[in-house]
Amino acid sequence: MNDIKTLKNRAKKYLDNADEKTIRMVYAMLEIEAESDWWDELPQDAKASIERGLRDIENGDVSPHEEVMKKYKKWLS
Repeated sequence: MNDIKTLKNRAKKYLDNADEKTIRMVYAMLEIEAESDWWDELPQDAKASIERGLRDIENGDVSPHEEVMKKYKKWLS
């Protein structure tokens, strides 16, 4: 993964070449992020579910996407 300095430089390069609409969207996203943390807005049960999922990932208790799609294909069509 890129270090933060590289990511910042890439982001600056993208913004330097972005159109007005993109710049306004990025600005709005950053402004909202500065005002609040989305995590604080989640219900407790959603936070608990996310935390369980992160623990599953850490423990390697995951299934490949292709495997899951095969298993549940009948419900997705």
